[in-house]
Amino acid sequence: MVEQSRRRFLGRVILGATGALGACSGGAPSTQSGQDAVKKSTVGGERRRLGKTDMEVSVLGFGGAEIGYERTDQAVVDKLLNSALDAGLNVIDTAECYIDSEGAIGRAVSKRRRDYFLFTKVGHWPEDGWTKAGIERSLERSLTRLQTDCVDLVQLHSCGKDVLQRGEVIEALEKARQAGKTRYIGYSGDREDALFAVECGRFDTLQTSVSVFDQQAIDLTLPMARTKQMGVICKRPIGNAVWRYDARPANGYHVDYWQRMVKLGYAFCAGDMRRDAGPEGAAGVALRFTLGIPGVHTAIVGTTNPERFRQNAALAAAGPLPEAQMASIRARWKEIAEAGWVGQT
Repeated sequence: MVEQSRRRFLGRVILGATGALGACSGGAPSTQSGQDAVKKSTVGGERRRLGKTDMEVSVLGFGGAEIGYERTDQAVVDKLLNSALDAGLNVIDTAECYIDSEGAIGRAVSKRRRDYFLFTKVGHWPEDGWTKAGIERSLERSLTRLQTDCVDLVQLHSCGKDVLQRGEVIEALEKARQAGKTRYIGYSGDREDALFAVECGRFDTLQTSVSVFDQQAIDLTLPMARTKQMGVICKRPIGNAVWRYDARPANGYHVDYWQRMVKLGYAFCAGDMRRDAGPEGAAGVALRFTLGIPGVHTAIVGTTNPERFRQNAALAAAGPLPEAQMASIRARWKEIAEAGWVGQT
């Protein structure tokens, strides 16, 4: 581990064209008001200030779950991540429980640490549990796997409100921040647990599910997150792309969203639109919807396809959906959504 003086020195280094700081090299947090600071990168598209942090994040980030759970070959991960960074992506999000995702990311891009912001999550190791010592051990494992001395953001990974209320795990993250092992701390989760995390005022960011099939957070947590100037990271921003399935998917992880899609009956998820690769097709509309929700700063998309980031960036570059289309999707949700259609963690 390097000394704190070196971290402070790195924090004053001005980087090149991408604008990413990474390697825990950011300067002092912004004191800017609630309006998002938006910048354009040369290739990767729009960037937004992540809440009150000093991070100008690409609106599209990389989610590391898929490469872990699918045990993607390291050569593919190398190509995928390096090509995405070259194209302007500057957010990589992973977790300690995504099999070898952290290790694969470390092997692929640790030498480019100053080109991206690195987020991970802690708490799912069963031998540790939701304890201060468990969080500390989990984070140390993550740093080793990611081949870095600190990350830009550590998030509690979907622990319940009861755990948050005890305070021990939040204190563990705050201690890690003080020790220079992370620059910011956040909560990743949904529903009433996420609401408490926002209300308690101790987190810099919220990661939560938002998509055309998952809209609870838009009313439940995002308004207060905006008030508190929290950074908002959207997971599952395209609802697992369940329009790909002609029938109920065998992958249980996708079933709930597929059933919601069938009942919602969105026109852009039917017929030829399902496979339309343009901004008016299912993927384009879904992604642009999520990025158009007020207060959203970045949407993390998982993939094992090295070409996916550029494809998604092209969709996002089409800009926000027309207001009437946004309103129609929201109205359809409010009309059809059932009581049990809560945020999916």
